[in-house]
Amino acid sequence: MHSSLIPVILAGGKGERFWPLSRKHRPKQFLSLDGSGKSLLQATADRLLPLAGGWEKLWVVTSSQLANGVQQQLPQLLVENLLAEPEGRDTAPAVAWATLEIAQRYGEDVVVGFFPADPWIEDQQGFQQTLHAATQLAATEEAIVTLGVKPSYPATGYGYIEQGEQTGTFGGLPVYRVNRFTEKPDRQTAQEFLATDRFSWNSGMFIFRAKVVLKELRTHAPEIINPLEAQAAVAAYPQLPKTSIDYALMEKTQLAYVLPVDFAWDDLGDWNAIERLLKGDATNVELANHVGLDTQGTILYATDNDDVIVTIGLADVVIVRDRNVTLIVKKDRTQDIKQVLKLLKNDSRFTNLL
Repeated sequence: MHSSLIPVILAGGKGERFWPLSRKHRPKQFLSLDGSGKSLLQATADRLLPLAGGWEKLWVVTSSQLANGVQQQLPQLLVENLLAEPEGRDTAPAVAWATLEIAQRYGEDVVVGFFPADPWIEDQQGFQQTLHAATQLAATEEAIVTLGVKPSYPATGYGYIEQGEQTGTFGGLPVYRVNRFTEKPDRQTAQEFLATDRFSWNSGMFIFRAKVVLKELRTHAPEIINPLEAQAAVAAYPQLPKTSIDYALMEKTQLAYVLPVDFAWDDLGDWNAIERLLKGDATNVELANHVGLDTQGTILYATDNDDVIVTIGLADVVIVRDRNVTLIVKKDRTQDIKQVLKLLKNDSRFTNLL
């Protein structure tokens, strides 16, 4: 018999590197990026519902401005299971607040899992098996379990987890203590990490008993947990630091364990992820009506079925057409989209494009 899990979807992100498709009121998690018609948030909910045993135990944390959008995307989500943050403070306050609320409803021995709203995951069976193992581990040990994805290339945009000693197996999967977390190394360091076979990508998924993390937060992040326990969360938020759960807790706790997994996973960090998912043997990735002459290695996306994109002599670019904006960017410059958004924010003529 598997211990039950309360899954929480973290759905407050902006997904700015998918602009112009991702905007303030329609962020990345609300988009379908693989042509399936199902949004990333909906796909994540579908993936977690079997673990929750139904909608009554699935939770979502999002921002107040996205709460209505979440309800439209997930109409079966219980209103009381939707936590709307008054302002974005990164993942540490979100995890702390949700854990407090869940512990109050179900008791502090409940196993809670936190999952980003917007990754792509293949192999649902492998995912379920891994989560059952992580839940068993969290239910029986004082452990904060994170899922580490086996790297397939020396990525510089992901965080890495170094595994230490093996402490046992759960569900047939080996479990290791975490030696350290490293955030977004340079390429040479990433290559060295892969050569050791001791490093995993940090998936941003965490599983633990509520009381274990509440105790660790009181020790390592009192500036977050104390205000949330002392007053209503909405009132506490303005004084909370803006920090991730990795920095606030995971890099400090002695209770971090990693379960390395090898199911196909992608955090869909920018437009190049679409190519990793969909290109196959094709010359271009075309999620648009496209007529191309001597065009290769190009990603094309348009939201209007009547729009046609015509290209001549292009290579290795991304072209995105959404309503009143057309983005054209070299594939190796997609990380710079966030810099363009800063320019738009500072120009009153273009704030409606955000």
